[in-house]
Amino acid sequence: MQQVLSLALPFFGLIFIGWATAKLRKLPAEGLAWLNFFIVYVSLPALFFQLLSKTPIEQLTNWSFIVGTTFSTYAVFAVSLLVGILFNAGDLRSATIVAVAGAYSNIGYMGPGLTLAALGPEATVPTALVFCFDNAMLFTLAPLLMALAGEKQSPWSTAIAILKRIFLHPFILATIVGVAAAALHVRPPVIIDKMLTSLMQAAAPCALFAMGVTVGLRPVEKITLEIPVVLFIKLIVHPVLVFLLLTWIGGFDRVWLMTALLMACLPPALNVYVIAQQYHSHVSQASTIVLMGTLVSVVTVTGFLWLVTNDLLPHVR
Repeated sequence: MQQVLSLALPFFGLIFIGWATAKLRKLPAEGLAWLNFFIVYVSLPALFFQLLSKTPIEQLTNWSFIVGTTFSTYAVFAVSLLVGILFNAGDLRSATIVAVAGAYSNIGYMGPGLTLAALGPEATVPTALVFCFDNAMLFTLAPLLMALAGEKQSPWSTAIAILKRIFLHPFILATIVGVAAAALHVRPPVIIDKMLTSLMQAAAPCALFAMGVTVGLRPVEKITLEIPVVLFIKLIVHPVLVFLLLTWIGGFDRVWLMTALLMACLPPALNVYVIAQQYHSHVSQASTIVLMGTLVSVVTVTGFLWLVTNDLLPHVR
């Protein structure tokens, strides 16, 4: 348990410090803009590039792992969509936000920091694969469903928006460049390499602090029955489904299996709130789901970490 707490407490402690700062210091939310820019466009891309560029290229094409993790995310998205439709009287726009909340883990800000701390550098490739393919799928499904729900946008505009979100996302761009560097055995000059290393070391603490501040600034609305149901899907059903499906497929290194589990058990991403704002739908509920999910995940993520670090999950042969 001491090993688990040594991983979980600093991790969630940074989020708590950010949350407490937001509550105690009434600074304008606009102050987060440059920090978020640094995290999304500089430090986390540097992390993905540095780790992937040093990875043997054959590890980056594990299609059975990609299919297993992406299908699991799709399955919980579909279940959450049905839940959203039931709780929102058939309103597809609101249900889409609920579906995103039930499937979209905080794999950008929280994922790399947690998996690399718990499992070491061997978790780099599966972390990047889950991030890229989950994002690509969710960035496709959300606009498509919103278009079906009556969003006034042509099919061509919708397709362009989807492609931009996927291929211009800084994390995915960094991943593509990192994979290319690994394939071509290209390494940056020593000075650039040291600078990228410094940037990647800043990624996790800055991301967790910024996440805490962002959550602290969000209002808490009335907690309806929809919220605990969606959080149960996100925090419990998603990781259990990923583990069971990958175990059934078989043939994966244990670090890859545990990485997929930890990525899936993370709380709803801040992007759930961003997407809700973009489409002016279910905004207050999205804010509450992100906040409550982050709070509850202190217990659930710590529980999964305990199972992983104590090797209490079934072994796969």
